[in-house]
Amino acid sequence: MDLHKPVSTDSAALRAQYPSGQYLITGRRRGVGRARAGRRATAGGYFPPPAGLEPGMLVVRPAGPRDFDALMEMAVLSGRGFTSLPTDAPTLRQRLANSESSFLGHVAPIEAWYTLMLEDDATGEVAGVAGVKAGVGLKRPHFSFRVVTLAQSSPTLGMRFDHQALVLVNECSGWSEVGSLFLKPERRKGGAGRLLAQSRYLLIGCEPPRFADTVLAELRGWFDEDGSCPFWDTVGSKFFRLPFDEADLMSASTDGQFILDLAPRHPIYVELLPDNVRETVGRVHREGEAARVMLETEGFRFSGLVDIFDAGPTVSCRRDEIRTVREAQEMVVEVADSVTGEPALISTAQIARFRAVRAPVALTPDGVRIDRVTAKALRIDSGELVRVRV
Repeated sequence: MDLHKPVSTDSAALRAQYPSGQYLITGRRRGVGRARAGRRATAGGYFPPPAGLEPGMLVVRPAGPRDFDALMEMAVLSGRGFTSLPTDAPTLRQRLANSESSFLGHVAPIEAWYTLMLEDDATGEVAGVAGVKAGVGLKRPHFSFRVVTLAQSSPTLGMRFDHQALVLVNECSGWSEVGSLFLKPERRKGGAGRLLAQSRYLLIGCEPPRFADTVLAELRGWFDEDGSCPFWDTVGSKFFRLPFDEADLMSASTDGQFILDLAPRHPIYVELLPDNVRETVGRVHREGEAARVMLETEGFRFSGLVDIFDAGPTVSCRRDEIRTVREAQEMVVEVADSVTGEPALISTAQIARFRAVRAPVALTPDGVRIDRVTAKALRIDSGELVRVRV
């Protein structure tokens, strides 16, 4: 495939360009169509992985420009409201270039945006993607709605009311962000998602000073089964006068000036919204529940902020209180022919060489022992440092 050729949004062209995995693309672009897993041999919609290759160890590794096809495929599959994975070729290419520069240390630490790929080291299939931004809101505002409580009372009537309202804020400037967590449907079992999610915290733990004291994550908001977003249709569209998909793409691919120009300046009273819309404020998309649970297990909690487009919740945690950051230990590794032990999360100890796996380990008085298969996946030798969370 010519990487300099514009990427088509036609379903047939997408199927031809991104054939790996078991998917049926329904014929509508990001936000309008959906990708469905497990559909076999239907009208040419089944695309099997390469024959003759057995699945191998799943490895989390740095992403770079060569991952464009895989990243575009996942952007197509991710569905509506996944702002960090737009089906926009220039934006994705720039993101991969930024990732390569970030891992190489060619950008200022606070401007780094690390993209991680989950890869089968035997077949080469990319099964998922995740990301870590060292700092948000630095070159462009990071807008949210804060859910506030406004107290109103009337001594004359002897009444007091509390009203919830949404207020436009830019409170997260300089915070780090974990996000872009997406896994192909057939890989959403067996701990692959947990490996990919936790690898972000191992990356942060390699060199904590590169990241902010507070880390946030934005969860996708609620969309109905027909693909519509109740909050956008009732609130956002009235201010931006754009289709959701167009506004979502502009948010990911421009400097965000249009948000500053058009976003509401005054509080929006939640009680004035229809019941079905009010219920979506701070509600997680049905496909984001697993991600929410994993974040809460790590210590993230609702911050009182929601997305200005789909009202999805923002959760946050102090960097050094994230469970994996806190519990992972740096150890000297010993490589052996075989190891008997419980599986553990293991990564290299340097961002520039970052790789992570889940594999059996044996703790020793001097460090940790791993087998040669694991060492090969991590590209390390005996005597080097690794980070381990058992």
